[in-house]
Amino acid sequence: MFELSEFLVKVLNIDNVGASFSAKATYHDSCAGLRECKIKQEPRRLLAKVKGLQLVEMNDVETCCGFGGTFAVKFEPISIAMADQKANNALETGADYIISTDISCLMHIDGYIKKKGLPLKTMHLADVLVEGW
Repeated sequence: MFELSEFLVKVLNIDNVGASFSAKATYHDSCAGLRECKIKQEPRRLLAKVKGLQLVEMNDVETCCGFGGTFAVKFEPISIAMADQKANNALETGADYIISTDISCLMHIDGYIKKKGLPLKTMHLADVLVEGW
C-alpha cells in the first residue's frame, strides 16, 4: 500500500502534475508518514512543482501535532499544547496554509486554528495537486 505522494514520485516517477495554487504554505509531516512509511521528500517534491506555491519549512517540522489517535482524548492538555506549537511554528513562516497528507493531523490542527481564530488554513496534499486543472 502506498501513500499518494510516494506512489506518484517513487512508483510513477512523476513530480509535476500540472497543479497551480497561488499561496504560501508550509508542510506538516505526519508521524505515520514520516516514521512508519519513511515519507519525507516525496510531498515536498510534488509541492515544489506546483505553480504559484511558495513552500516554506517551519521550525520543528518533524514534531507531532498532538493528535495521535486516542492520545488527543487521553492527554487533552498535552495534545492542545502540541497543536499550539505546530500552529505557532506555521504562523512564524508567514504561511497561509498548512499542508499534509494525514487527514487526522489536518483535522486536529484545523480545529485548534478555528478555535483560536488564527489566520491559517489547512489543506490536504491531494487537494493542492488538483488545483488549477
